Amino acid sequence: MNNCFKNLFKSTLIFGLLVSVLSCSTATDNNFSEKVKVSLRNVGHHLLLSNQDSTSLVKPVVALSESKYQLSFENQLAIQPDSLVSFVKESFLKADLPFNYLVEVLQCNNNEVAYSYEIKQQIEKGIIPCAGRTLKKDCYYINVRFTKFPTEKKSNSNLVYVFGFSILAFLIFLIYKKKSKSSKNDTNFASIGRFKFYPEQNKLVKEAIEISLSKKECELLSIFIKKPNQIIKRDELTKKVWEDNGVIVGRSLDTYISKLRKKLQDDTSIKLTNIHGVGYKLEI
Repeated sequence: MNNCFKNLFKSTLIFGLLVSVLSCSTATDNNFSEKVKVSLRNVGHHLLLSNQDSTSLVKPVVALSESKYQLSFENQLAIQPDSLVSFVKESFLKADLPFNYLVEVLQCNNNEVAYSYEIKQQIEKGIIPCAGRTLKKDCYYINVRFTKFPTEKKSNSNLVYVFGFSILAFLIFLIYKKKSKSSKNDTNFASIGRFKFYPEQNKLVKEAIEISLSKKECELLSIFIKKPNQIIKRDELTKKVWEDNGVIVGRSLDTYISKLRKKLQDDTSIKLTNIHGVGYKLEI
């Protein structure tokens, strides 16, 4: 694996992990927000019914921050604190929301806190004052702020996403590397009639049929391909294929030319012609 591939893989993996974590976190946050909004609308619905009001609307729940949400109403209503505590508890329990939150009932005209209480996971630490005193009919906002979020489930979910993406990125890299290598091998050829000549692999390919070439046959064919339809002298062929390698031959050239002819004979558009007394020519 060269440095270019390594750097590409590392960059892709790091970027992918970040995207995976952020995507997972965003999805979790969005899901949490939607659950809170649905639960608070359910609380608002029950508060209106407790006021014998089945026609006025619960206004859209507003996310004031990541942990704080506001419930409001179309018309005025009276609020019984003990009913509010009960409605919120039951609705949050059904939605599997965190059991650590602060509830404030604010007067619309001056934003003063008319009633508030706090719930904690450890029940004995929660504070629910004046539960029996009814708030007179008026315009109210109800703010809910979550004071603690469960982290273990979200963290485990992120780890699953990260691990899954890591495996996926590695598999993609292996496939890409294999295809790149295959693509390089497939494109590094020269066309001779209906043949494809792969000098680095010492082979000819014709219609998916591979024909193996010896090293000398491959060297000779490489020389001919560079000068198609041109006469190449015997001395030039002998020197490049044999004498440059410290080997002097007699009739070896003719022998290898004959072998090449047989391997190319399936394509009648190609001829390896003997120019008597001079050399050979690859006619295409």
